[in-house]
Amino acid sequence: MTSVLSLPALHASHAGIWLVGPDGAREAGRGEAIRAVSDTPHILLNAPLAGQRLGYAEVSGLDLLELFAFIHPARFVVPTVPGLASFVGLEAPADEAAAAALLPAIAGRLLATLGEEDWAAREGGWTINATLHRLGWGWAGLVGQRLRRPERGERMLFTRLEPWEEAAERPPARIIRLGDGEAEARLAQLTGAGSETREGQRAFAAASAHAFAPRDRRDAPNVLLAEAGTGIGKTLGYLAPASLWAEKAGGTVWVSTYTKALQRQLDAEGRRIVPDEEQRKKRIVVRKGRENYLCLLNLEDAMQGSFSGRAAVLAQLVGRWAAYSKDGDMVGGDLPGWLPSLFRRAGATALTDRRGECVYAGCPHYRKCFIEKAERASRGADLVIANHALVMVSAARGRLGSGLERIVFDEGHHLFDAADSTFAVALTGAETIELRRWIIGPERSSRGRRRGLAARLMDVCSYDEEGALALDAAVQAAGLLPGDGWLGRVVEGLPLGPLEALFAAVRSSVLARARAEDAGYGLETELAEPDAPLVEAATAALVALEALQRPMTALRLRLEAVLEDAPDWLDAAARARVEGAIAGLNWRGGAVAAWAQLLARVGGAADPDFVDWMNVDRIEGRELDIGLQRRWLDPTRPLAKAVIEPAHGVLVTSATLRGGEEHWDVANARTGAAHLPAAPAHFHAASPFDYASAAEVLVVTDVKQGDLAALANAYARLITAAGGGTLGLFTAIARLKAVQARIADRLAREQLPLLAQHVDPIDTGTLVDMFRADPRASLLGTDALRDGVDVPGESLRLVVMERVPWPRPTVLHAARRLAGGGSAYDDRVVKARLAQAFGRLVRRQGDRGTFVMLSAACPSRLLTAFPPGVAVSRVTLEEAVARVAAATGSVGERGGELSPESLQRID
Repeated sequence: MTSVLSLPALHASHAGIWLVGPDGAREAGRGEAIRAVSDTPHILLNAPLAGQRLGYAEVSGLDLLELFAFIHPARFVVPTVPGLASFVGLEAPADEAAAAALLPAIAGRLLATLGEEDWAAREGGWTINATLHRLGWGWAGLVGQRLRRPERGERMLFTRLEPWEEAAERPPARIIRLGDGEAEARLAQLTGAGSETREGQRAFAAASAHAFAPRDRRDAPNVLLAEAGTGIGKTLGYLAPASLWAEKAGGTVWVSTYTKALQRQLDAEGRRIVPDEEQRKKRIVVRKGRENYLCLLNLEDAMQGSFSGRAAVLAQLVGRWAAYSKDGDMVGGDLPGWLPSLFRRAGATALTDRRGECVYAGCPHYRKCFIEKAERASRGADLVIANHALVMVSAARGRLGSGLERIVFDEGHHLFDAADSTFAVALTGAETIELRRWIIGPERSSRGRRRGLAARLMDVCSYDEEGALALDAAVQAAGLLPGDGWLGRVVEGLPLGPLEALFAAVRSSVLARARAEDAGYGLETELAEPDAPLVEAATAALVALEALQRPMTALRLRLEAVLEDAPDWLDAAARARVEGAIAGLNWRGGAVAAWAQLLARVGGAADPDFVDWMNVDRIEGRELDIGLQRRWLDPTRPLAKAVIEPAHGVLVTSATLRGGEEHWDVANARTGAAHLPAAPAHFHAASPFDYASAAEVLVVTDVKQGDLAALANAYARLITAAGGGTLGLFTAIARLKAVQARIADRLAREQLPLLAQHVDPIDTGTLVDMFRADPRASLLGTDALRDGVDVPGESLRLVVMERVPWPRPTVLHAARRLAGGGSAYDDRVVKARLAQAFGRLVRRQGDRGTFVMLSAACPSRLLTAFPPGVAVSRVTLEEAVARVAAATGSVGERGGELSPESLQRID
């Protein structure tokens, strides 16, 4: 048996490169390291990241994370040497050289698991490893030496998964009212005996009961807008009355979030509500959009040969995970976020249903489908943990019937943005070609199993002449939509068909009218004063869309008639397929109708309820898409009408719901409550934290805007002064990358790791996990890190913003700014963003930190975004560095005293 301890290893970081051989770890140059890994497979950690550090993208070897994913499927580990060392029971390394030397030992501990009798993931391991061996997976030989061959053949993945079962429709929820003190009593039960009593949390739980009272009249739900400051404990505050109402009324409460991090937190809190794991699976269900879940048919295709090379290895590891996964959620579930990134662009997205290609009951795995299982489980659940987009789409399309009677919107300050996306209209080349493929099927040059609507309904329509005629007409009309190669033809001035001609006219108008300084990036211009070619192209495209809309509507009506008067041949599988087609026709037919409405206004009067514009989507000068866009001027209007009004009770909560304002007008407007027939109730509980003593705000006055060298110097000195633990927020990816490139190596030499969104080949969720796990690490990022990141304690003690986060000057923003009061609208947006960014700093009692703004141009009126009592000072960079160093205490206690030179300017 090969001794893993004798294998060479490589460790690369911003601090340097180390090779591990028989004589231990030694530092090496890039050239030597590249030659070594090219000649002999080395043990390493995160090959894409190591390749980035080496400047050699094709580096490969024995990746410890791939081995971990095989041995511990559906388990997470922080993908760092200390993270893996902790998992396998080894002491964390003291420095980078020690980290390199530890790699073979970690591999040995992981491989030793294969021989343990209580190894939980034994089933399926031998069979998958045999396949991986044929695919050339580096670890397969070492794994095979340690795996016992099973006495009988192992069950295939698709036979091991439990099928879902049909169940009777849940009866309507009973009409009940929670009694005085009941919500508080349930809260005490959930927090446990001896826990700290938080009066704000108790008051919030009591107030939240309003959303679960019987409503007095139709379309007038009981709505509560609740601003509960950080530290109140609002999650259990609303889960207490929600879970109690669900039990007593026999109904379902939908808890909606904006971030996956909060979904995970809510799922974890479910253990308090339902301690028994099997019962919890039935009573608390996590729901996401279809594109988040593993598609078993796609996986089967991948595992049986449609994937090759590294993508085939990924498919086998995902198949191994699927057998142990809780719910098949590939995005934010129990699939480690770092696993797909190990394979670069090798097919992870192809394993989900991202293009509406599901064949429903026509799929051999339909009865075991993760998506269908979650959907059915949610019908009888007490609590369904979903996201804003899914809740809004489901309500707007009427998918859940009466299932959205009670809704809790956590992270409610994002409702406006979520509604803005949900109710948007985009008539673009990418959207229209997708519709063509959904109806007709893939082009002849396309590979894969995907079938169009015609193929999926051919047998059904063979029994129904009118349906067959409608289907044929829809297929013919869809032929006028853009096909493969449309973008190239449009750019060359050779469009085919009325829709491609429309996009050619749009492109011409945008290039003529857009600002020259935006030439390298996405371009847009108002849909106003269109020229004659654009009006003519829009008219022809409108005729084509109406010709498509008519047969789609006729086909939907025929399919509904078939279901209503079901013939003998319509078995359960065919019925499910027809229902799926009806749902798709409803959804896509609605999109076609919205496109037609948008085109009908070209050349005519603008609709004051909407903002319309044209755009050419591109990155660094490369064109990606072309089209027309429509957004509601106030997207909370359809939100109120389609989602909130039909409900019986709705709770909207957030720590920053009022956006820093004293009154509730902004919250009412941004949540849709202003459009309801009955006024909402309001609740406010201030954060229990003493922000005045826990944090301060520094506005640095001498970092010149636009000077990248000065900006990088400021970040490096502040991070060094804090000893790491810094969250750096940027308003532009280009500046983030420029700063990261200038300071990463220098910080690494001070043993201060630097992580960066949009730079490191790691998903954002994993970057946050890595940042949280190492108090000396710092993380640079953009908008995604400004909100929804929970990093309490020492790991986050400094937040640095490079400039004021003004809204981007788009056509849409200009229209809303005009309608919302001009500069006052901008101020509200910025103050909300500043409040959210500051909210990352103090998450628990005892947290302390500093918030630094590197912009002398920050207006004083915006500084009211910070909590009352927090000291705000305008200082030089020199003074800011000194105050950050003093605020973070003794750097030596965090792993080594920093030299005075390390606090000086870094060019």
